[in-house]
Amino acid sequence: MLTLGSVVLGVDDVDRAKAFWMSALGWQPTSPGDETWVILQATDGSGRRLSLGLSDSPVQQHPRIHLDLYADDQRAEIERLLALGASEVDWDLYPQDPDFVVLADTEGNRFCVIDKGE
Repeated sequence: MLTLGSVVLGVDDVDRAKAFWMSALGWQPTSPGDETWVILQATDGSGRRLSLGLSDSPVQQHPRIHLDLYADDQRAEIERLLALGASEVDWDLYPQDPDFVVLADTEGNRFCVIDKGE
């Protein structure tokens, strides 16, 4: 039997990415990590993990895998994430009346903030 343990994001700067995702999700490292790798998880140890690994591969404009973050108050969460260092992405694949907004983390990795109310 297999279980999903962690989603891994390639990053240019592990410390910068760690600071962003810790603030964005309210998670903490499972161990100190180093300049090449860290694993983040909810403070109570529940749920899956987000691993950040040093990578020299370029960010994909239309990534095949990305994070979907569900928000009770989408606009407030987008503003909070932007204040933490996320950036808006000029996404050319929005459907009509989307329930999601595409942002990029401090490393350029794309993710979606989805309006949980819709």
